[in-house]
Amino acid sequence: MVLVRDVFQLKFGKAKEAVGLLKKGLVLEKKAGYNSQRLLTDISGPYYTLVAESTYPDLTEFEKAHEKVAGSTEWRKWYQAFVPLVESGRREIFSIVK
Repeated sequence: MVLVRDVFQLKFGKAKEAVGLLKKGLVLEKKAGYNSQRLLTDISGPYYTLVAESTYPDLTEFEKAHEKVAGSTEWRKWYQAFVPLVESGRREIFSIVK
């Protein structure tokens, strides 16, 4: 089992807007097979941090879901609205051992 964390550093003052938009994006991703389970926002550490977590049986299943969502016209349109709210981002992938 793998855990995928997409970590976004949002632009100053854009957290509320980004969370609302990401919730809409998760609906699109779910249609494509993404298994997003949680959205997290910062309490401490770098301000305006937004994290989307999801789990998959293995990397192959994650890659299949990622390719499907990235190929969606509806998702690409959503992505163009989300990008201006983000300063930077990264993806972390972990093996779940327990």
